[in-house]
Amino acid sequence: MNKDELLKELMQLDFMAVDLALYLNTHPDDTDGIEQYNKIIRAADVVREKYENMYGPLCSFRSMSGKDRFDWTDEPWPWQKEFN
Repeated sequence: MNKDELLKELMQLDFMAVDLALYLNTHPDDTDGIEQYNKIIRAADVVREKYENMYGPLCSFRSMSGKDRFDWTDEPWPWQKEFN
């Protein structure tokens, strides 16, 4: 997958996670929903890690550094022309 495809996949998974979390707010004992939510979170984490290994961190608070330094500011920010 290229950069745009990884971002699209991650956005889809994150949207599903948010949507399912809203459902679980009103159905906290739905074990199938909880299982699906956890599956989506794990899948999003895999895609996020793959993206960040290839293109750098997506955000400062959810990204694993995986290095000896916190390099969040080294990559172009989403609103900068170089990001796209």
